[in-house]
Amino acid sequence: MHMLSVAIDITAALYGRGVSRYTTNLTRALLRRKELRMTLYGSALRGHSQLSAIATELKESAKTKADVVIQAYPPALNSFLWNHLTFPRIRSLLPKIDVFHSWDWIQPPDKDLPLVSTIHDLAMLKYPEIAQPRLLAMHRKSWKILKERQAHVIAVSRATKKDIIELLEIPAERIHVVHEALPEEVIKIGEFLEEEQVTEQLNGMDLKRPYILSIGTREPRKNLERLIEAWAPLSKDYDLVIAGQQGWDATSKGTKLTSIPHLHFLGRVSDLQLAALYSNTSVFCYPSLYEGFGLPILEAFYFGVPVVTSNISSMPEIAGNAAELIDPLSVESITQGIATILNEDETARGIRRQRMIIRQQMFSWGNAAEQTAAVYAVAAQEAAAQNKV
Repeated sequence: MHMLSVAIDITAALYGRGVSRYTTNLTRALLRRKELRMTLYGSALRGHSQLSAIATELKESAKTKADVVIQAYPPALNSFLWNHLTFPRIRSLLPKIDVFHSWDWIQPPDKDLPLVSTIHDLAMLKYPEIAQPRLLAMHRKSWKILKERQAHVIAVSRATKKDIIELLEIPAERIHVVHEALPEEVIKIGEFLEEEQVTEQLNGMDLKRPYILSIGTREPRKNLERLIEAWAPLSKDYDLVIAGQQGWDATSKGTKLTSIPHLHFLGRVSDLQLAALYSNTSVFCYPSLYEGFGLPILEAFYFGVPVVTSNISSMPEIAGNAAELIDPLSVESITQGIATILNEDETARGIRRQRMIIRQQMFSWGNAAEQTAAVYAVAAQEAAAQNKV
């Protein structure tokens, strides 16, 4: 078997977001594949030692050898050098690689290097008001390079693939749907979570009554104002807990929403706090207007929590028949979805639990790595065929 030499940019692992979890979990699974010779590449200045430690942990957890090259300058500088000055070539640093797997805001300048890049969502284009202008400009430049270089693009859902075709005009045959899966970090915390820990965490967050949980950055596409309105008829019996860092919608501006009784804005929470929140909630409600994948749906399934989520974008694709699907633009539909789950009898709950287990098991990092490796092979074969012409 010919070993394919692949470099993957793990810089995103530094940022503590969904893309970070994708990067570490996919890389760990790729390192376990025998047909790949992996190089972990990154660029960081202040986070240089942290990124190096992440690379070492990934190698050790996968029990495999891999080269690690972490450059000691900030990603913004790397982006300027690569995306604008087209310098320095990555092959001058990594001469033996067959394929480079980038993340979608920075591309190496080597025009003769087969390029694979993951696009998680196009929220910045659909909701430009939520994007920092500098970051949006960097992404636009990067997406343009991907199109010009005829890169192979990995989309994390069919919904994201559809958006890439429509908004970036990248041909469908160059876009490969490879679903994410539940991060190993979530599973580890869930496996060792004890009842006393849950009680301690919930007490620390001052949660004494039954509650409905929602998570996500507080910004308009998360649809929190409609959720709050939909929860109002249920507030006599249930608190509403919203976990996630502040964005810029009305729920973040000290308006009357923040003073409603039994409504809790927790801000960003730790992995342990989040696990405790999931494991004790009556319903997880995720009425987002747009998601590239919707990882919290799988997280809720893992903790055995019934889910109410939107019937648009990628959410039905991930939730399938295990969640209660609602119209996110209808307050009444959201209320009805929550009420349906709260009023289920034990038989219906048991059927839903089985569906959640089946659904969650459909997504695995082993499958994601296998499908990603197949994309690498296509990119490398295509380049080899062009070089022969």
